[in-house]
Amino acid sequence: MRYSGGARLNQVLALAELLDMLAVELAAQMRKRMKSAPRSRGATLRPGIETPLWAAVVSEIQPFIARRGAKALLARELGLHRSQISKFFVAKSAMPDAERALQLLVWLGQRGREEKT
Repeated sequence: MRYSGGARLNQVLALAELLDMLAVELAAQMRKRMKSAPRSRGATLRPGIETPLWAAVVSEIQPFIARRGAKALLARELGLHRSQISKFFVAKSAMPDAERALQLLVWLGQRGREEKT
């Protein structure tokens, strides 16, 4: 669209049309990026919305590891480094393997029984 109103107005309109085309293209690219790729079968899960059971385990364990040194004792019992326990329960950026997850559930059950008595 060209107007006879002046060269400066035509430049502004040309710039606005260019910005409009770029915005449409950027929006299309962002939609492509935001689509979550289908998870391949057997892919490693990460803590988050897709792992509600792990989130429940974390919330149950957190009161037991709040005391000073409790994370270190749990790490020793699981054969892990202390920082790994922090990744599981503080940063919530990792999850244990299946065997250690089962060990955690047993550990949690023992602590629950000790608390009741």
